[in-house]
Amino acid sequence: MAALGVMVSLPSPVLAAELKPATLAAYSRYVHATEARVQRELVRPNAFLYIDGLPETRRAEVEKQIQNGEVYMEQLKTKDASGQSSDVPDGLIHHWIGDVFVPGATVQQAIALAQDYNHHQEIYPEVERSRLLTHDGNDFHIFYRLRKHKVITVTLDSEHDVHYFQDDAKRWHSISTSTRIAQVDDAGKRNEHEEPPGHDGGFLWRLDSWWRFQEADGGVYIECESVSLTRDIPTGLGWLIEPFVTSIPKESLRNTLGSTRSALLARVAAARKP
Repeated sequence: MAALGVMVSLPSPVLAAELKPATLAAYSRYVHATEARVQRELVRPNAFLYIDGLPETRRAEVEKQIQNGEVYMEQLKTKDASGQSSDVPDGLIHHWIGDVFVPGATVQQAIALAQDYNHHQEIYPEVERSRLLTHDGNDFHIFYRLRKHKVITVTLDSEHDVHYFQDDAKRWHSISTSTRIAQVDDAGKRNEHEEPPGHDGGFLWRLDSWWRFQEADGGVYIECESVSLTRDIPTGLGWLIEPFVTSIPKESLRNTLGSTRSALLARVAAARKP
């Protein structure tokens, strides 16, 4: 509780960070390289998910794990064309992938849940508000108000472009790109206001994700790969900043996949009722 009291008393300038052009450029290169790898995986013969490319013994372990209802998680690192890890000046990239399996579900049910943006606030605990802004075929522009807590609580208003692709009768994939993320100060109060995007606490500057949906083995495999950009950890404030920027990306993805699985199981059960 003492740490929380110190946190509340800190003035906003102490936590201020700036998204610099070099930071954004490095992140963009990282996302481009990741996207290229994902696209190569999608066209592999007899493989669709990232986990399909794991060594046979490891793949069997992962499939058993998720078929037992668990969430599989792995931290990834995209390397540049020369095989080197990408440096991000004044920022941190967080890259995770996760999988779940939903028995009894169809890929159509999974896609319907994913595209039900007006009700995502009822499914995902971190989403306080969700709204479909525009929709054209398989292209969606959506709004989320996100609330994240880890030592400190941060509220973010965000917009995202989401594009869906049907690969065949049993497989879909989607790409989601943040188009605007603004930190909201004094959220829920009369004086709530947004900080200028890129000139805030730096707790989430960019978010890109790739989803894959495959109907097989009597259910649906759902896989999400997430890449996000945050500020780096300032000297002297590591105790405050580090738990948020290092733990939240993994926890958020795990919670998202777990909530997706639970919500889809509920819809499967409801559809079976006479």
